[in-house]
This record gives sequence, C-alpha cells and structure tokens, in this order.
Amino acid sequence: MNYDIIIIGAGLGGLTAGAKLAKQGKKVLLTEQHDRPGGCATTFTRKDFTFEVGLHEMDGPGPRDLKVKIFRDLGLTDKITLLDVPEFYRFVNERYDVVIPHDPEEAQARLTAFFPDDEEGIKTYYYYLLNSRKILAEENLDPGKSVGEFLDEHIRNDDLKLILLGNLGYFHDDPYTLSLMYYLVAQGSYYGGKASFIKGGSQKLSNALVDVIEENGGTVKLNHLTTEIIFENDRPVGVRYENTKGKTKEVFTAYAGEIVVNASVPALVNKLLPGNHGKELSDKMEGLKPGASLLTVYFGFCKSLKEVGNSWYSTFIFDPTIKTQKDILPNNHSEFETRGFTLVDYSQLDSDLAPAGKGVGAVCCIDYASDWEGLDRETYLKKKDYVAETIIARCEKLIPGFRDALEYAEVGTPLTVKRYTLNPEGAVYGFAQNPGKPMDYLSALPENIYIASAWGKFGGGFSGSIYSGYMTALDILRKR
Repeated sequence: MNYDIIIIGAGLGGLTAGAKLAKQGKKVLLTEQHDRPGGCATTFTRKDFTFEVGLHEMDGPGPRDLKVKIFRDLGLTDKITLLDVPEFYRFVNERYDVVIPHDPEEAQARLTAFFPDDEEGIKTYYYYLLNSRKILAEENLDPGKSVGEFLDEHIRNDDLKLILLGNLGYFHDDPYTLSLMYYLVAQGSYYGGKASFIKGGSQKLSNALVDVIEENGGTVKLNHLTTEIIFENDRPVGVRYENTKGKTKEVFTAYAGEIVVNASVPALVNKLLPGNHGKELSDKMEGLKPGASLLTVYFGFCKSLKEVGNSWYSTFIFDPTIKTQKDILPNNHSEFETRGFTLVDYSQLDSDLAPAGKGVGAVCCIDYASDWEGLDRETYLKKKDYVAETIIARCEKLIPGFRDALEYAEVGTPLTVKRYTLNPEGAVYGFAQNPGKPMDYLSALPENIYIASAWGKFGGGFSGSIYSGYMTALDILRKR
C-alpha cells in the first residue's frame, strides 16, 4: 500500500501529527504495537474503576498556551472536557505543610509568609519562571546551568528550595542535573494559566485524535509493530510491520514519502534503521541517556478520600531525611519506606473515573528499571506486594481512614512502562533534560524521517509530545 505519511507509534506525538496531516488531506497510516492508542496517555479498567496511566495535571489552557490553538485546529474542543485542577500542589515534609496555588502572585505571597527572609529570592524565582521566553530569547542564561545551581544562587532556606522542587518528578530525578532552561519553560507553563485534567482520563484525548485521523481518511492499525524502515537508494521509502495479536504472524509492507517516528530514538537506532544510518545517529547521541522511569500504585476506593478527610488533589510527600537538594537523588534510590512520592486524589474533581460514591487515586514516585530487572517472577510479585503495603501504610499515616476506604490496589513498575511503551529503561520523559543537552542528534536523521515524541526537541510530558507532533506535521506540510 502507498501512503503520503507513515507514522510509527500512537503516542500523543504520533497521534497529533497524524491528526493534523490527515486533516490537511494527506493519506496517513499509523501503526501501534499496543492494543490501544496513547502511549502513556491511556487508561485501563479494573472492577468498576478506571485508572489513569499517565496524566494527573496538564498545564493550561492559558492565554499563551499553544495547545489551545492545536486543540481548536484539530476539532478536539468538542471531543474532550478539561477540568480545572484546584491547586498546583500540596507539599509535606513534617517540617512544613504548604499548598502552592497556580496563581503566581498568590504563590509568592504564601511562600513569603513562610520564608520572609527569602522574599527577594522568591521574587527572582518567579520572575524567571514568568519571563522564561524573554530571558531565553535574549540569551541571558547559561545553558549549562542546572536548577539546583540556580536555587542555591538565589534561595537561602533549604526547605524553601525543597518546596519549590515539590513537583520535580514531573521533569527529572535530580535538580543538579536538570537544565534550568528546560525547567523554566516547563514549570513556568503551570503558572502562566490554569492546569487541567481530561474528564474520563487521558484515553479520551488519545481516542479523540484517532477519530480525527480516521474521520479524515487515515488508517490506524493497533496491535501492529513496525520492525523495519525500508531504504531504497539510501533513502527511506516505507516500513515493514507485523501483527502482535492472533495465532499467525503476518508481515505487511507500506510505502510513503515521509516517515514520522513516535517510537524512542534509541529504538530507531537499534531496531529500525539500517547499520550506516543507525551508526550515524548513534554517534550523534553520545552523552545522551534516557530519563528516569516511574512507579505507580493505583488505588480504587469504596468511598472517596474526601469522605475520610483529604482536601487536596495532589500531595507531594518528602521524607524528613531529605534536608537539602543534594538528598533528593539518593532518596529516589532509597527504600520505599522513605522515598518521596505524590498522592493524587481524583475524587477532588468530577473525574468520571469511578462510580458515584466511590473514588480513584494513585501514588507515583521516581523509579528505575534496573531495580526490577533480573528478578524471577515470584520475587518480582513479592516486591510489588511489599511496595503496595509500604505505600498504603504511609498513606494511612497521612490520611487516617485511607486503608478502610481501600477496595483495590495494583502496582505498575518501570518494567510495566517498558513493556507497554517499548521505551528503553521504561523512560517516560524521553532523554534526560541535562544542562547543555545537545540537539544536533536530530540532524543525523535522513531528510524524510521526523521525530514526533518526547525524544525530540520539545522534551517530555503531554505538552511536549503534543507540540512535537503538531510542529512535525507543520514541517512536513511546509516542505511538501
């Protein structure tokens, strides 16, 4: 079969690119190895609960939010409902219990009340966040500077630094190896407007993008894994892909003038590109490494956590032993009795994830595939049980009555992420956004292969993936 565009992978980047290209009249084929579209933007069901895999807070919509334009252009505003998240986050470390609002002026006032001696540092922090585009455009920022270095330069109180880094896990596992340039844009977007959750879960967005593709004549093939990019005369011309379900394996071939890769760049190097092209891209990737993964414990409740006294949508728990920024990375490798985590209570919204009178929640923390690889099945399952029980006990301490409200619990590890996304090491944000991270690896791609994912120039997260897919589509449309 011949197409204008072939897209490998149905994560948000691939889906957004496919939707825009199909809407512009291009003949699109999208293949996805999983049984549902979305990558990390998916949900799954257990009993009568719907569990959100990836999203609990998406920046925007706001006045400068490109997603507003993208959603309107693709006709998504009538297909999904965005719910306003009530606050940015609550931070707890037994020394402080602080709720950070999304409004930057309110946030500054609240933090200044707690830390009056750091008033100027707080003003500087928010000035950089709210003016990140201007600062980056004027090139007044050292590209090699980390968030940790920036905070040490402007903030004196160590607990204040930790509070400001409460949601560090949205981006990375260590403030001293996270690019300040990347952080300012990403974190600033949460203060530039509202933040939202997609009613019914992020699968609604992924399914809506599939609808746009198919409504405009495109083809989406789930349960089909792309195994090779075909080259003729040293130019990519198509792909081979095979079914991942069914008793008999079938191999298919499709051709197109442009190929969009929504898979990981390491997978592109190691599995899809022929030797010479793979080596060229691999050489350009020297020094880049996949970011951290996540562990999630999914909870279904027989009654909402509101009923047992919880008042907050997302609560970030830092163990008291985390006293400075330098303690964060070692803590992310610590035992689960002390590891920092995030508790999300979806009952604080009209989330539509559980029946009336019940609730859904999740605990999420930084984790690493290497801590789970090599375990036999029995040991692996025992470790999951240990993690679940440990986290439940800690949540019970935070919210008395948590355990009595609990009806169902399930643990997803970095190996779970790896299995369903095929991302190396279960990385959820693409390449680690280290200070001075080079971008010239993209120049090693053949001229008609594009990256539309968290592994591209916009980085990870829902917004980064959506931007990557949309801008990739525009690049192709301008070229053609």
